Amino acid sequence: MKTLYTNGEIWCSRGRYTEAVLVENHKIIALGSDALSAQYDEKIDLEGKFLAPGFIDAHAHPLFAGRESQGPLLNGLQSVDEMVAEVARYAVANPEKSWIIGGAYEASVVAGGDFEAAWLDKAVSNIPVVLHAVDHHTVWVNSKALEISGITKLTKDPDGGSIARYEDGSPKGTLREPSAIDLILSNTPERTIEDDVAAIAWACDQYRAAGVTSTTDAWVEPGMPEAYIAASRSGALTIDTNLFFLAQPESWRSRSKDFLHFRTEIEALGATSNLQAKTVKFICDGALSAGTAALLDPYLDDPQSRGLMIWSDDELLDAMVHFDSEGFQIHAHAIGDAAIRQALDAIEAMQRVNPRWDRRPVIAHAQLIHPDDLPRFAELGVIANIQPLWTYLDPMNAQLIEPRIGSDRNNQQYQLNSLQKSGARISYGSDWPVTSHVPLEALAVPTHRSAPGSNQAWSPQEAVTIEDSLVHYTEDAAYSNFWNKGVIEVGADADFVLLSRNPLKISVEEVANIKVEKVFTR
Repeated sequence: MKTLYTNGEIWCSRGRYTEAVLVENHKIIALGSDALSAQYDEKIDLEGKFLAPGFIDAHAHPLFAGRESQGPLLNGLQSVDEMVAEVARYAVANPEKSWIIGGAYEASVVAGGDFEAAWLDKAVSNIPVVLHAVDHHTVWVNSKALEISGITKLTKDPDGGSIARYEDGSPKGTLREPSAIDLILSNTPERTIEDDVAAIAWACDQYRAAGVTSTTDAWVEPGMPEAYIAASRSGALTIDTNLFFLAQPESWRSRSKDFLHFRTEIEALGATSNLQAKTVKFICDGALSAGTAALLDPYLDDPQSRGLMIWSDDELLDAMVHFDSEGFQIHAHAIGDAAIRQALDAIEAMQRVNPRWDRRPVIAHAQLIHPDDLPRFAELGVIANIQPLWTYLDPMNAQLIEPRIGSDRNNQQYQLNSLQKSGARISYGSDWPVTSHVPLEALAVPTHRSAPGSNQAWSPQEAVTIEDSLVHYTEDAAYSNFWNKGVIEVGADADFVLLSRNPLKISVEEVANIKVEKVFTR
């Protein structure tokens, strides 16, 4: 069946509009006068509204978001008392739970971000409680969770992780980075595939309502591929999704065969499936808010620390070379300037070792890039994946990060304009549930770089235009995931979003108020 879209503002890509689009079997087959003169079976009147390629979330954690929706909801709460009350409410409403797992709390509510188990004990003391912080590099647990996990003053910090402690060495109740968090999570009950399929379905519904037609899961660990495959087979997965298998220093060699197995199984789902698995994810460091991002120079609040480098240089290169040779895309989480340099060095060496192919490596977050390393993104073909909602001076930056790294380094974060001028490609991702999954809430933030209700821009020299942002959320995000979409051109997939207003023709303050009228997907 041929469908004609017309009578609206149809944005194709940077600087290009068309008056009509003709689609057949989810492919764009004609534009403009060619589309208008062709025969069609259905006509969709856009009623003067704005049609664009569907938004693409190039770095997110939708399954985690869906799981969090099934636990106590802490996002947006501004005090420890409110958080404790929400956990208590959830415990009363769900007496059958043997563990309470939820999120995501704002760590900046407490100076230094160290939350205490005793505070949670006031809400629940008889069963373990685990709460994820918004950065998802930190958890807050109650005393029961520490007890069941065997964490005491004698427990050593695992490699690449840390346990917040009192002066006597006993654990406070806050743990940072995956290796430490796993001391807790390894004891949690197995989730059912049915629970996770429901979480995926919920996430898809949230995305479609926000105008997102494609996404990624940038942290796929054991048990999650099976859930996504089940969701794809059942129809619960309603938007295109790319899975990023999580490689860790201690397990990547043993898990390599699993990655290949699941990639093959997902490919076998066939052309009608909206699931793919093209990418391996590396976590090179932690987060600035937790003091675990890897820096070239020490933290000001802890001069003995330069953060945590999760991988050794040699092991990271070995792993990247291996997975690149297997045809996987490399996607590296790197926030601090030392971690970004390590990732760039490894990618550069990997490209010298392995044969040339269309690999499209990505460094996610890329918050604090050393000036010497900034031109290397374009030189090496590395895509910088940026979270647009992080590009203003939010409470986390002002209260947790700046005191740790100082104003000079703090003001060097998110160099979008500099990256663009260097020729680097930028893709946008929400990092949901760390921050909102709604593109229209984020689209204008890199343009004004100011907090809500404020006209004071943060590093305004790094601002970009609304159209830049739109390109990063569509064409560039599609490119970074090997999707034939993100532009309205002949031959591309026909994923569209219909908006109530044209974001390129209104003030940046109004963009967040635009309504998503409809999404069009296969």
